[in-house]
Amino acid sequence: MNKRKITAILLIASLVLAINACKKDPAEEAPSNLPYVLSYGAFPDPELPADNPLTTEGVKLGRMLFYEKMLSRTNTQSCASCHMQQFAFTDTATLSLGVKGLKGKRQAMSVFNMAWHTNEFFWDGRAHLLRDQSLMPIQDELEMDEKLDNVISKLQASPLYPKQFKRAFGTETVTADLLSKALEQFMMTIVSNSSKYDDYLAGKATLTPEEERGRYLFFTEYNPGFPAISGADCQHCHSGANFENDLYMNNGLDKDVDIADIGREKVTGDPADRAKFKVPSLRNVALTAPYMHDGRFKTLEEVVNHYNLVENSGTLDPSFQQQLPGGLLLSEADKAALVAFLKTLTDKKLVSNPEYSSPF
Repeated sequence: MNKRKITAILLIASLVLAINACKKDPAEEAPSNLPYVLSYGAFPDPELPADNPLTTEGVKLGRMLFYEKMLSRTNTQSCASCHMQQFAFTDTATLSLGVKGLKGKRQAMSVFNMAWHTNEFFWDGRAHLLRDQSLMPIQDELEMDEKLDNVISKLQASPLYPKQFKRAFGTETVTADLLSKALEQFMMTIVSNSSKYDDYLAGKATLTPEEERGRYLFFTEYNPGFPAISGADCQHCHSGANFENDLYMNNGLDKDVDIADIGREKVTGDPADRAKFKVPSLRNVALTAPYMHDGRFKTLEEVVNHYNLVENSGTLDPSFQQQLPGGLLLSEADKAALVAFLKTLTDKKLVSNPEYSSPF
């Protein structure tokens, strides 16, 4: 081979090396931000926000933020501190403790199947959208007690988050709006639809006689004229795939003189909303004790006893008023059957799904 050919080959090789050197290392390139495919089985299609479509990188960022303790003033508490996966994303404390050691005002609500909640958020509905809800505990002095400006500064200064905001939203600039949208995306993906009852509906499981009796009582209307076939009418408030009705109701916890928390009335200013609270899902209810907005009941047995004979008040829902003065007249066996049925709503996959666990 003559010198001219050798020189030409070396020149071409040098050009190839130069071109390759200008290319980005694939490991450094941001991954493609694809649409996130939400799996929800036999559930009805959810009403997802059009201005915040679910994406793989948006959901990933939201998951990181859900477990991020920098959202709190002391960098010691995250959303997950009060919404723990092993308890269906709620807290076992009657009232959660914030970073100052102070108790919150109400029992922490569960965070799952949020995509099917279309009527405000929190027990009193003070947050219109899920993204609005996501920022409120951060700023609440009884909870995370932090200012949004401080949160943004901490996240912006970290080596991790600007890059992930870039992948998720196309900008390394952290803002409160994008923070809330990322949290909304992740919470929208937490789906619970794999209980024994779901398997029963799909023909994959059989209920025990006691569970079947509880199912009958749960879905059958109260009928005092025919006590032998009368039910507990639970489905009036806890219906549909998510076992809730997206309404605010007074469920007979207190008499008028004993009402300490006016609930929905504080948001609407309407006295007709006094002592009304958001009806929660009964899915995973065996994991989410204590119960009610103030966590007053420690067991499902206490809950069933309450509904067997509620307290009357001015805003008590009509479905409960028709049961007075004698109540449902449930036998002890019927109460036990209702508890047994409620336990079939437990989703063991939810509490162990690695897609919902801490990414750190």
